[in-house]
Amino acid sequence: MNYIVLDLEWNQGNTGQEPEVKEMPFEVIDIGAVKLNENRNITDKYNQLVKPVVYHQMNRITSDLVHLHMEDLQSGRPFVEVMNEFLTWCGEDYLFCTWGPLDLFELQRNMHYFHMEPLSRKPVRFLDVQKLFSIAYEDKKSRRSLEYAIDFLQIEKDIPFHRAFSDAYYTARILEQMEEEVLENYSIDTYILPRNREEEIHVMFHDYMKYISREFPDKQKAIEDREVISTKCYLCRRNIRRKVRWFSTNGKHYYSISVCPVHGYMKSKIRIRKSENDKVYVVKTSKFISEEECQKIMKRKPKK
Repeated sequence: MNYIVLDLEWNQGNTGQEPEVKEMPFEVIDIGAVKLNENRNITDKYNQLVKPVVYHQMNRITSDLVHLHMEDLQSGRPFVEVMNEFLTWCGEDYLFCTWGPLDLFELQRNMHYFHMEPLSRKPVRFLDVQKLFSIAYEDKKSRRSLEYAIDFLQIEKDIPFHRAFSDAYYTARILEQMEEEVLENYSIDTYILPRNREEEIHVMFHDYMKYISREFPDKQKAIEDREVISTKCYLCRRNIRRKVRWFSTNGKHYYSISVCPVHGYMKSKIRIRKSENDKVYVVKTSKFISEEECQKIMKRKPKK
């Protein structure tokens, strides 16, 4: 299996000048990628500008950040042509890797806009190297900039940042240094969602469980679903008593605490997210916590 380290640059509408296209708020204009073999050695590279067809003015913030102008993009090629070439270059057996969670989602949104076949008929597994950096070297929660990580690992900065290929290259250099067990903490892109209950995702990581639901018409239907609000112990698979019933502080995130007689306090968190179809889906995580952490969560519960 190869690792395809991907980075994109995209353009967007200018407020008051060029309105946002809802179906594609971010148009890909630069694709950069680095291929690593199963030993995580760099074996190939890919870079191509994309000629825009949706936004014909360069957003000022984008231009300042990536140092690209509309004149530069006129030498680019159509998105569909570039994507077909890129996917052929990727090969048959590969795993996408990105710095942060956004690139793969926006790539698929661009593909959908141009009526291309999706990357997959189900959620796509990938490595978020930004998250892996935090797991490997920090507190698992921080999300550092790419340049910070390069400086931290004392990797030579031999090309400028903030272009698709250079950022893919630096991300690959970081990935090269990761311990193998860190890579077990893969991420799941949710541009394509499970289509039914049977396809819903249940995955157990080192110290927590993640569940990704199918779509629901609205939030109320989601939080009424038995699987969504279930709080089984993910280690011994038994139903366990809830110490704190589900509650929310903002209407988007819901929390509960249950007690397993074998494994102790388990915190569950539901995130309600909007899908591309203007429906909702749920990402639920469950994790065992200390009694002290349990008390902190209980204090956050609104009083009746």
